Amino acid sequence: MNEITKAVFPVAGLGTRFLPATKAMPKEMLTVVDRPLIQHVVDEARAAGIEHFIMVTGRNKGVIEDHFDLQYELQRTLEERGNKKAELSILAEAQPAAGATSFTRQQAPLGLGHAVWCARDIVGDEPFAVLLPDMLIKGEKSCLAQMVDAYKDLGANANLLAVEEVPEDQTHMYGIVGIGKQKGKAFEITQMVEKPPRGTAPSNLIITGRYILQPEIFDLLATQTGGAGGEIQITDSMIKLAKTQPFYGLKFEGKSFDCGSKIGFLAANVAYALERPDIAPAFRQEIKKLLGD
Repeated sequence: MNEITKAVFPVAGLGTRFLPATKAMPKEMLTVVDRPLIQHVVDEARAAGIEHFIMVTGRNKGVIEDHFDLQYELQRTLEERGNKKAELSILAEAQPAAGATSFTRQQAPLGLGHAVWCARDIVGDEPFAVLLPDMLIKGEKSCLAQMVDAYKDLGANANLLAVEEVPEDQTHMYGIVGIGKQKGKAFEITQMVEKPPRGTAPSNLIITGRYILQPEIFDLLATQTGGAGGEIQITDSMIKLAKTQPFYGLKFEGKSFDCGSKIGFLAANVAYALERPDIAPAFRQEIKKLLGD
């Protein structure tokens, strides 16, 4: 079985739900505490053993590439000051190894499936991970690391999706999976339904923005017609691929934050700040003042 060493990050979205903040700045560079969203997700992938980070970008996203590049002037200035070891360490932690990050363009906003397809030549003929940068998952062990561990117990042509529970009255808002036999920590996915009508969902487990996929998905995405919203939906191609390859779901351990929504983004900032020993005590006091408690 091939190890999962490559991960695709679709970062070409317009971020319209965060206008005007995203008029000139990519939504993936919005910060949760002091790290951009994309940095949090890259850190998750790195903790899972990913070695090659593939960013599918769009227009006005150049700052993402700059973020993962070495900024010589800043580093030189910090080194010359002599008392900035902590800041230099932070920069080093955020910097992937040389040659470990690739960038390719999605030239039109044609959906997640199209964005993943744009990475086909860089991924090549091997299984790979997909991580949606506006979905943060916080836990003792990174979500993707949990998936990689579970993937090792599945067949060589297996596909694996991270899933989590939502209330029954919200299932019509998400992609839902059907539950089959358990296999290790994962379970067989019997069906995938994109935003099923109320009362018709096969379960209350939603697809949560983390995927391990086989390279055969690219051939299906190449001929996939537009689905919901006229976009090329990756779920449509996964449904086709499930006819020839098994799909599994993993209920990960951790808490997800949909940072594509304002509430989810704000909640993530609070949750991550309260886990930081350097700022949590003072921040907790400020929250109490704001709540009048």
